[in-house]
Amino acid sequence: MKDIRRVFEYHGAEHKAIGAYEAGEPLTVENARKYTCIHPRCGTSFLMVVMVLSIMLFSMIPGSWPLWAKAASRLVLLPVVAGLSYEFIKYSAKKRGNKIIEALIYPGLLLQRLTTREPSDDQLEVAIRAMDEALAMEPR
Repeated sequence: MKDIRRVFEYHGAEHKAIGAYEAGEPLTVENARKYTCIHPRCGTSFLMVVMVLSIMLFSMIPGSWPLWAKAASRLVLLPVVAGLSYEFIKYSAKKRGNKIIEALIYPGLLLQRLTTREPSDDQLEVAIRAMDEALAMEPR
């Protein structure tokens, strides 16, 4: 359990570094520490949206279909589910404050409470360094 807790702390550090960057602040431990471990565009939230959308969509596939047809339909629809989920996460980040959007993203944010923990300063330094390296690879 100690190892997974450490992973969750690094996950929190990642979100804090991104929070500082998105706020336009210099990437320092002091600045990153101020931000939350919860982020609206987190991959955890994305997976929650994928799961909910998959359940809704795949439940409409008739149970009378042969197994191969059900499996094939899931394979064909998976990119659609992933694409719609991605677009929803992207859209919802732009519409923060809207009560309907907030209600829809709440389960993903709640799930992040399980997958993130408050990081140490050393972990924030690692997240900041990783962020600096990623930004250095971006075309200017």
